[in-house]
Amino acid sequence: MLAMAGLMTLAVSGVSQAQEQTMRKVTSGKPAALQGAMTQAQARKACQTEMRGARESKKALRIKMKQCVDQKMQGNS
Repeated sequence: MLAMAGLMTLAVSGVSQAQEQTMRKVTSGKPAALQGAMTQAQARKACQTEMRGARESKKALRIKMKQCVDQKMQGNS
C-alpha cells in the first residue's frame, strides 16, 4: 500500500514538473506590445481631462473613469 502511494507521488510530481517547464517556455518571451497602450498614470490623466466639467454623480464619474482608464491601458482610445 505504501509502495503504491509512493509511486503515485512520483508520477504526479513528474507530471507537474513537465507542466511547469512547458509554462516556463510559453511565458519566457517578451509580452506583446499593445499599440497605443498607456500606463495607468497616463490613462488616468487623459481620462481626467476628458471628464473635466462633467455634471454627474460621483458614483457615475467613478464608474466611467474606471472604464476609461481600463480602455486606454489596453490601447483602446
